Amino acid sequence: MRRLSLSVLASLLFSAPAFAQDAEAAISGPDTAWILVSTALVLLMTPALAFFYGGLVRSKNALNTMMMSFVSLGVSGVLWALFAYSLAFGGGNAFIGDFSMSFLNGVGGEANGTIPHMLFMAFQGTFAIITAALISGAVVERMRFGPYIAFIGLWVLLVYAPVCHWVWGGGWLGELGALDFAGGAVVHVNAAAAAVVAALVLGKRKDYGRQALLPHNVPFVLLGAGLLWFGWFGFNGGSALAADEGAALAFVNTLLAPAATLVVWSLLDLFHTKTFTAVGLATAIVVGLVAITPAAGFITPMFALLLGAIAALPSYYIILWRARTKFDDSLDVFAAHGVGGITGALLTGIFATDVLSGDLNLATQFGIQAISVLAVFIYSGVLTFVILKVMNLITPIRADKKEEGKGLDISAHGEEAYSSGEGAILLLDDEVPAKPSASPAIVSL
Repeated sequence: MRRLSLSVLASLLFSAPAFAQDAEAAISGPDTAWILVSTALVLLMTPALAFFYGGLVRSKNALNTMMMSFVSLGVSGVLWALFAYSLAFGGGNAFIGDFSMSFLNGVGGEANGTIPHMLFMAFQGTFAIITAALISGAVVERMRFGPYIAFIGLWVLLVYAPVCHWVWGGGWLGELGALDFAGGAVVHVNAAAAAVVAALVLGKRKDYGRQALLPHNVPFVLLGAGLLWFGWFGFNGGSALAADEGAALAFVNTLLAPAATLVVWSLLDLFHTKTFTAVGLATAIVVGLVAITPAAGFITPMFALLLGAIAALPSYYIILWRARTKFDDSLDVFAAHGVGGITGALLTGIFATDVLSGDLNLATQFGIQAISVLAVFIYSGVLTFVILKVMNLITPIRADKKEEGKGLDISAHGEEAYSSGEGAILLLDDEVPAKPSASPAIVSL
């Protein structure tokens, strides 16, 4: 492990990045352009997730729920640059990287493959951001915002970065031969395991099982799902790290798999409820996207359709089952991201083109995929439990019943997603009406 001197640290903080003299010779313009676009697309997925999650909760918690996604843009993004990128992609050992690239030491315009190193770092950083944000769907409407911020910061450093290293940073799962094109295990199984444990540690919402906890804005849910699908083309297509046929294959599969999931999910909805529900359609899109993520660059388009169709079944019935239990995974993170990610990861071991061509043994590859899923789920679950329990010894992580009843928008942020009045008159300077009326509300500035 390389130590950073004060002079090196100062240069990292205040100096412009150094560019290798011959970097341009190894860097591809088209590849760089595609990963620039892909990075922006993946970053968009976090605000998209905010709309998806925000629409699914009650109006008194809409702002707080959306903030749980937006705050990850800052917390996870900063920690990724300072330490987590190095822990994920630094030399280290089979289980975790080192601190050699902390504070982006040595991360500049030099080539990393055919793109600048700093661009690779940024692209991977957008994955860390949304993975942490995904967990919030299991704890909305009851977790205090301050402890939530601390939790996702610790989680990115202690859970996400090591798991990323295992698979993509030269760690033991990558060496074992686990196939995870864009994050079935690294992102979705990882976040889902944390979500399950966090929901259990926090306990169910006080109104859970006593009244219907209905989405307050279904158009937000549809908007979020649509933007997630749009951003996912960068998530999967960009993971090829080049503008080539691999990116094209992942791009096409990202179109087809969710489409198949949507069709099968809608038929299941029709069979069970005699209707085509909008929330069901939006959920189907997310499940299909999650399922194709580990397989996107490894399977043919026809198998992508089949994978998407199959993925609808376990996730749909897990959601039906969960609703009848006392397990309050508020927005079904486990059913969508956990079950979807597990399904996709396992089917990757069956449908991967190298398996079909005989270059890989089907039984062996399926076993490796199962090991990767199990290892990530256990590690993430155990570390999440430890982090939350230790935090709870220091400060309560759950809002009290009064705050929960009022809604976390007011208690955590001092704001509301929607004005409770009919309107507001803004009074500037010292203008105050002689006889203010009761309605609309008067807000003095």
